[in-house]
Amino acid sequence: MRNRPEQMVVMILTFFLSVLLSSAQATPNNSGDTEACLECHKTVSPGIVADWQKSWHAQTTPAEAIKKDPKSLKVSAQRIPSELGQKTVGCAECHTLRSKRHKDAFEHNGFKVHIVVTPEDCATCHPTEVSQYGKNLMSHAHINLNNNPVYKLLADSVNGTQSFDGRKTILKAPDAETDFDSCFYCHGTEVKVTGKKSKETAMGEMEFPVLLGWPNQGVGRINPDGSKGSCAACHTRHQFAIEMARKPHTCSECHKGPDVPAYGVYEVSKHGNIYSSLGKDWNFKAVPWTLGKDFTAPTCAACHVSLLVGPEKTVIAERTHQMNDRLSWRIMGLIYAHAHPSSPDTSIIKNKAGLALPTELTGEPASQYLIDAKEQKRRNEKMQKVCLTCHGEGWVKGQFARFENTLKTTNEMTLTATKILLTAWEKGLAKGLAQKDSPLNEAIEKKWVEQWLFYANSTRFASAMAGADYGVFANGRWNLSKNIQEMLDWLKIRLEKTKTTSDKKKKAN
Repeated sequence: MRNRPEQMVVMILTFFLSVLLSSAQATPNNSGDTEACLECHKTVSPGIVADWQKSWHAQTTPAEAIKKDPKSLKVSAQRIPSELGQKTVGCAECHTLRSKRHKDAFEHNGFKVHIVVTPEDCATCHPTEVSQYGKNLMSHAHINLNNNPVYKLLADSVNGTQSFDGRKTILKAPDAETDFDSCFYCHGTEVKVTGKKSKETAMGEMEFPVLLGWPNQGVGRINPDGSKGSCAACHTRHQFAIEMARKPHTCSECHKGPDVPAYGVYEVSKHGNIYSSLGKDWNFKAVPWTLGKDFTAPTCAACHVSLLVGPEKTVIAERTHQMNDRLSWRIMGLIYAHAHPSSPDTSIIKNKAGLALPTELTGEPASQYLIDAKEQKRRNEKMQKVCLTCHGEGWVKGQFARFENTLKTTNEMTLTATKILLTAWEKGLAKGLAQKDSPLNEAIEKKWVEQWLFYANSTRFASAMAGADYGVFANGRWNLSKNIQEMLDWLKIRLEKTKTTSDKKKKAN
């Protein structure tokens, strides 16, 4: 008991020393330029500043980050420019970098600042990730939508406004803001500088660039420096948290359905069930990500992106930002499931009929634009290696065989719907390509689109991700068969009506 006061003093001193050491270690090594930014913006935009202060960018310097164990690296640059290496990655390091390449750059309190931080800016420290991302369909999502006449026609039919005139409707092309708020929200806008505007601020009158297509963080955004994509689509600014990119909620923003129902399917799958039940205890920050220790069931990132290791740090899957590197099939998009496109720019694809489709209308693949069987096998093995860490070979092979059978049957059901539509066009009951009319504007044509865009896609995703009811009644096989019947009934009624009208004319003559 006589030593208790001395012990208390030691404990108190130890506590305060640990606090001081912690504070010293956490003291940011910010550049003078970033400190100048923070001085104003902690008042003007405190939420942004607070977010950044929680980020890895604010906690460490590139010079420190590059020295980590190879499996723990979050940067891929072999060397960092000397003027950037010793300071934290702050406001100035991102928003004044490469300003000469940015059409959105402007004079701001003595700095040449650009608003849109792009993948080419991030490539200063993350060149491998940016290069890999450029091989994704996602990085070309704006181009693949805007430059593909079939997709663009579909987008216009969805986003355009209709007016009623007598016995018909007239479709007016969508305005830019509607497109930005709809399809291009996820696919990405083209951000253009249209001029400058002065406005009064807390710091006095200032001039800012006026941006068309902004705000946007779509995956295929065309940026003012000419680059494609937005890292913030997954690593939301300004915290850029790796745990956010690893959680399925981030992917759900664009992959919710019914055209791309990945998140809904994941939620009801066994993997999603485990995540919902136990995920609160997982470690989403660890790099590398250790199976069985940091998490116990895959999220989107585990299957498609993350560096995964076993308990002995044996690499199961290398980290990649080329998300399709583990995908052998393209199960969403245009009409039929098919081998994955070999180029991320799908606007170059033309089938034998000259249409911008990866298959013919009757399903045959435009093979010269798609990966071959050898590449499909390589990608399948990559994905299956992830699956085999938790499942036996029989389970995995059985799952993939079941999935490929689903691709076959959904393609067959889509072909049946296509044949009904082709018959309607041939009989003159609807106007199609031969009449140089939109193939997407009449009732039977819209039902045909739903067949492959909603119902076939949902069935395929459910099969790929073990999503059960999504492949049956929740936009699944029931809807595939019901839709065919409704299309057939429409065709029979129109044929009967045409026959009755023809018979009446014959009698009248």
